[in-house]
Amino acid sequence: MAHGGKLRPMKGIRQLAEHLDISIGTVSRALNGKPDVNEETRKRVLAAAEQLGYVANQSGRSLRQGTTNVIGLMIQSSRETVENSDNFFLTVTGGLQSVFSRHNLDLIMLPCPHDEDPYEYLKRMVARRIADAMIISETQRVDKRFDLLAKAKIPFAALGRSLSGAQHAWADLDFDGVANAAVDRLVAHGHRRIAISAPASEINLGIIFVEGYRRALERHGIAYDPALVLRAKSSEQGGYQVGDELLKLQDRPTAVILIYELMAIGLYRRLMEAGIVPGRDIAVVSFREAPRAKFLQPALTCFRTSVHDLGVELAEILLSSMPTYSQEYPRKTRQTVWPLELIAGESDAFQLIAQK
Repeated sequence: MAHGGKLRPMKGIRQLAEHLDISIGTVSRALNGKPDVNEETRKRVLAAAEQLGYVANQSGRSLRQGTTNVIGLMIQSSRETVENSDNFFLTVTGGLQSVFSRHNLDLIMLPCPHDEDPYEYLKRMVARRIADAMIISETQRVDKRFDLLAKAKIPFAALGRSLSGAQHAWADLDFDGVANAAVDRLVAHGHRRIAISAPASEINLGIIFVEGYRRALERHGIAYDPALVLRAKSSEQGGYQVGDELLKLQDRPTAVILIYELMAIGLYRRLMEAGIVPGRDIAVVSFREAPRAKFLQPALTCFRTSVHDLGVELAEILLSSMPTYSQEYPRKTRQTVWPLELIAGESDAFQLIAQK
């Protein structure tokens, strides 16, 4: 054991075990956060490791164990994604990492370039085996990535639903519920001609949102009008475009529901330019509360949820599908529709007087 004199940096777990006079197995389990190690022993091992400059040889251990201790999060890398993120992915990853860190798992971002096929990008990542498990996002209606990961026997979870991989793990925001609640609220205020914004892409969340909107209209006996489904990019500029299209409609809607929260900023600007005041001349409801949109006047009616807790849920869903961690995260279902709460603002507060 190394008693007295200058402390020299540790080169391996064996030296650390000898210094502490405990077994290599106990030291290893303590460093890896295993639950069968006494808490006092764990603290002693971690303190000695820090004091003596011990750093685990992760690459060697990974080769021996056939694991990387890495979880990959695949996102689409584009200007549109960055503009619309408004800390969404940062907050989700915070929730993910709060769970993964309990198990010394690292989360890495895998940004797929906007001009590359997401399937081909993921296929390359799978071939390199850079992660033990994957989280995919921006799911398509039919998404070949589900089948790719299933065939490769790589545990995965999706931030978003798909018709592909019906039995596989996912967590998704309640787009259908929001569309229904927004339409119900607007109809209760007297609106019958209600427009909706939808993504310009074929991302599945947009299809779910529009389908929920259509069913809600039908419940109220309102005919679905495809001309009122306004497609735009998920950004402030997209909101400006939606406002422009609203103004061009011959029979202008009295209300609009936005699928992306940041679109409200651009929409407000375009309407104000035309002398139309949100909350007085047109009702506006937005999908999710966004920090950058919280100072809009009139205050935006929107839906709120804990994105951090969504990340926690997604992480636990993923770990429940991994044999090493499944006993710690037993679940009846690995598919979660994440709820949102309506936050009433002033952007849709007025009652529309029905025309006779």
